[in-house]
Amino acid sequence: MVQDGVKRCDWSTGDPVYIDYHDSEWGVPVHDDRLLFEFLILEGAQAGLSWLTILKKRDNYRRAMEHFDMDRIARYTEADVVRLLGDPGIVRNRLKLESVIKNARGALAIREEFGPLDAFLWRYVDGVPIQNAWKSVREVPPKTDLSDAMSKDLKKRGFNFVGSTICYAFMQAVGMVNDHTTDCFRYAEVGRG
Repeated sequence: MVQDGVKRCDWSTGDPVYIDYHDSEWGVPVHDDRLLFEFLILEGAQAGLSWLTILKKRDNYRRAMEHFDMDRIARYTEADVVRLLGDPGIVRNRLKLESVIKNARGALAIREEFGPLDAFLWRYVDGVPIQNAWKSVREVPPKTDLSDAMSKDLKKRGFNFVGSTICYAFMQAVGMVNDHTTDCFRYAEVGRG
C-alpha cells in the first residue's frame, strides 16, 4: 500500500492507528518481558477479530490489566474476571479473559524455570530474528514449524489461545521474524535491527 508516497506492507490499511503500528512497532525486536507478555495476550485476544480492533482497544487493555503485570494478573480471581467482563473497552469473552490469568501463571512458571520470558521465547529463533524476503503478503505463511513448536510448548505449560497461527503472528509482531515485504520501506530498517 502506498500512502503519502511511502510503500508499506499491503496489510497496512489507511487507518492512522494501523499505519503507526506498522511504521513504529511491527517487526521490531522486543526483549522486554512485560511487552512480550502484552503481545502474547493481545494476539490471543485477536483470535476471530481484526488486529485493528485490538490495537484500538490496546490502551483499554493496559488500563484494565494493570499494564500487563504478570505477577498481579496471576493472582486474579473470579471477581477480576467478572470485573473484566463488565469493561466495554476490551473484548469481553470469558474464555479469552480466563486465558489471560492462566497465561500469566504459565509465564511466571517459565520465568521460574528459565529466567526471563525473553530468554524462553527467543530461543525458538536462537536469539536472532529470521530475515525473510517475501515479495508479496500472499507469500507469508500463516504458521511455521517454529510457531508449531512454540504453540505446542506453551500449551504443554498451560497456556491458552496460543495456537500456531497466533504464535506466528506474535513472532512477527515482536520481531522474531521480519515479515515486512521487500518493497516496504520498513523491510531494510527492521532488518538492520
